[in-house]
Amino acid sequence: MGEDTIVDQPPLFSKKKFAPKVLKKPPLVIENPQPNEPLEVEKSCDPESYNLSFSDLGLSDWATRTCKELGMKKPTQVQHHCIPRILAGQDVLGLAQTGSGKTAAFALPILNRLAENPYGVFALVITPTRELAYQLAEQFRALGASLHLRCAVVVGGMDMITQAQALMQRPHVVIATPGRIKVLLEQNPDIPSVFSKTKFLVLDEADRVLDVGFEEELSAIFQYLPKDRQTLLFSATMTENLQTLLEVSANKAYFYEQYEGFKTVESLKQQYVFIPKNVKDVYLLHILSKMEDMGVRSAIIFVSTCRSCHLLSLILEELEQPAVGLHSHKSQALRLSALHRFKSGQTPILLATDVASRGLDIPTVDLVINYDIPRYARDYVHRVGRTARAGRGGLAVSFVTQNDVDLIHEIESVVGKQLDKFECKENDVLAEMTKVYKAKRIATMKMMDDGYEQKAEERKAQKLKTLSEKGLLKEKTNKKRRRTKTTSAEESK
Repeated sequence: MGEDTIVDQPPLFSKKKFAPKVLKKPPLVIENPQPNEPLEVEKSCDPESYNLSFSDLGLSDWATRTCKELGMKKPTQVQHHCIPRILAGQDVLGLAQTGSGKTAAFALPILNRLAENPYGVFALVITPTRELAYQLAEQFRALGASLHLRCAVVVGGMDMITQAQALMQRPHVVIATPGRIKVLLEQNPDIPSVFSKTKFLVLDEADRVLDVGFEEELSAIFQYLPKDRQTLLFSATMTENLQTLLEVSANKAYFYEQYEGFKTVESLKQQYVFIPKNVKDVYLLHILSKMEDMGVRSAIIFVSTCRSCHLLSLILEELEQPAVGLHSHKSQALRLSALHRFKSGQTPILLATDVASRGLDIPTVDLVINYDIPRYARDYVHRVGRTARAGRGGLAVSFVTQNDVDLIHEIESVVGKQLDKFECKENDVLAEMTKVYKAKRIATMKMMDDGYEQKAEERKAQKLKTLSEKGLLKEKTNKKRRRTKTTSAEESK
């Protein structure tokens, strides 16, 4: 094996601007690369149906029985292409639409290999949000039930001593957010040895995990993992960092792209309602009050800020609409409680920032409302991907104000389809205006009484301090400028 085969700290995670042309070492840790052979990339843009079963992919009998018990009748495209490659020992980058079964595409082959030689910690899965980490753990436990799988979740907002103790018991699979696992690896001298024989590293929602805010954490984590591991990356959207990996990785890595660009599933109805900004709450109440008539079991409402999320939850509380809020200003215990109430059906409405836009798989979600239009098309794709999953139908309604027209046009251009108009009678909607405005006044006074604004300013100051200490504050600003510049360039074409 040549000296350029293995890299402890990939250039992708360095602080300097990445320059693919001068790169000699691949950013992924690859086994036995053969640099002179062409990179293997497979794309599939057709909704081709495969007649293969899970057993045809090379999975063991117990794994195929588990799939059958869980109602997984046949492999999806991403599973069909990626599972055999992972079983064969290859590194994999899989890009597929939301709701296409990406979790099972990496969990099944990992568990299949674990069953052959069970020990802990066999796999480390890195994911960008705490809520997604807990969901991944549920899915791993379900798929590995017959193995008596031991799985640990390591995320921020929870007791670190308890998490360290859980790791010392060497669970088979560890699912973690980047910041917390980095702290445990660096501050507890007993933890690194736990990962000395880890066979798999998975970056789920890889586009977010590889974002600039996690570079320092990932760079540190990589140093504690074995060099002969398999690295698996899965995402629903292609970004610049993932494209860089695609271009410079050694050919031993396998890249599967189910579609090009940003796509939404065909079973999703995408609609908009064009309204003045000051009546968004009125239209929201109207739609929520019609959920039963529309056949909607549960809905997620996406807003842009924690403040909006908190205020809207208070407004809906005044209007006697059963809703829970999920945003980063809440403690982890309250976030888990809110998500549990929503997933269990106790509360049919979830108000959330983009912490809930990634990976969450809740079959009862029939409606997604973009109360605030996201600034970037990829965030829109992830948001609306919370419904119409696994072949089911769903509806996404976006509230478009005069200031949002350009954003919506960009989203339509990127996803390749125009949004239809959401039909509703204006007179029926505005009949509740006085009632909604009164609720909003009361909710605003409650926020003032609770001292929310002061607490929010303290959190913002702490966040800026943390970014500054990491040296990421300037990078974050520059990144936003680059995004804006790119968007402007695309619009001028």
